[in-house]
Amino acid sequence: MTTQFGRGQKGKLADLGTGNVFNVDVEIAANGASVDVSCFGLDANDKLSDDRYMVFYNQLASPEGAVRLDLGGGRARFAVNLDLLPSSIAKLVFVAAIDGAATMRTLGASALSLGSAVRFPWSGADFGDEKALIVAEIYRRDGLWRFGAVGQGFNGGLSALLANFGGTEAGSSTPAPASRPAPAAAPVPAPAARTVSLSKVTLDKRGDKVSLDKRPGGGYGRIHVNLNWNQAAIAPPPASPPPPSSAARGGGFLDRLTSMAGDLANKAGEMANKAGAARKGRSGIDLDLGCMYELADGRRGLVQALGNTFGDYEREPFIQLDADDRTGAAANGENLFINGERFDQIKRAVIFSFIYEGAANWAVTNGVVTVTAPGQAPVEVKLDGGDRQIMCAIALIENRGGNLVITKLAEYFQQQGMTSAHELMDRHYGFGMRWKTGSK
Repeated sequence: MTTQFGRGQKGKLADLGTGNVFNVDVEIAANGASVDVSCFGLDANDKLSDDRYMVFYNQLASPEGAVRLDLGGGRARFAVNLDLLPSSIAKLVFVAAIDGAATMRTLGASALSLGSAVRFPWSGADFGDEKALIVAEIYRRDGLWRFGAVGQGFNGGLSALLANFGGTEAGSSTPAPASRPAPAAAPVPAPAARTVSLSKVTLDKRGDKVSLDKRPGGGYGRIHVNLNWNQAAIAPPPASPPPPSSAARGGGFLDRLTSMAGDLANKAGEMANKAGAARKGRSGIDLDLGCMYELADGRRGLVQALGNTFGDYEREPFIQLDADDRTGAAANGENLFINGERFDQIKRAVIFSFIYEGAANWAVTNGVVTVTAPGQAPVEVKLDGGDRQIMCAIALIENRGGNLVITKLAEYFQQQGMTSAHELMDRHYGFGMRWKTGSK
């Protein structure tokens, strides 16, 4: 049974029956705004005495894994194991900060859940023009862990929250407030000069680009491309949704694509029935992630779930799509990985998405692609254009003289007669593949 908490309400975890291992889910109705959710691990003086215990988009886990963050689908999930926390961490504070011109009052109905034991609902109507919010905290008192629903607005953003808790932002010339003496229990040793980097690169306009730095010794590590969107979004159905397509050309990798019998209308009905059966009545828009690639030797191909062309991380094309989810249960969206240690073998990759289920309406998806490479600021590209096209070319990742450059494309395509959106996108970017209707 789930207990609903109100602002200011507190309770012992033992009484709530959560144990010391549970998930903390923060679900936010962002209404188009960009909201970052973080967890601060504080000492007995309510200070971030060890910057490694700030868990957020640029640092997804604490050193020993006591707190791990999974972002996706309009929800942030923190997997918490209190037994793994060092004795120096006395409190976990869960916060939300909003980017851009928006303020907390613009948010819709939101909630924080502590496993299945507690739900703390809140909404933007509870706040004014604050840029951040201290949502809730888990703290240790008299040897017992407790939960408190806070719901306190904070005028500054994430940077101001970091300074408030005594942390130091990388590149900041303003020292963080001095903290009082640390508690008797020594924290896990941390690098003396380490600071928290809050940097995040957002490519706002079509054509905006950023170049990533190579790691010491060369290479870019494991590059993670994540697509997230509002999976509950529902758009009015168009008269006849066209099916997506697969590429086909003689020989090699693309021969594994599956051809499809029947006309376009039958295919559209088949796709809707399959998706409906798998989702057991779930409605909404489902996006699929993929890419068109060109290798350094000129070979070209496609990575996407349609046709089961998932690629390969260790071998050509050194690009692999994570297992496609047709249940709607995956909250971390769609994921594609690029082998940055073999980036010299890749000339370019156009990252795209198409609407696999639901009416074509990009305006309601609130989609965002995040490209993350080890040790570098995440790069965000929002799917903030388009209308009722079925396909979006999101970003170009290319090798320019050994440098990895990411460019926002934001080009949308719609099927024209018997010419699929896939093929139109191919023509636009000059890959030169041959196309036929495909299926999963």
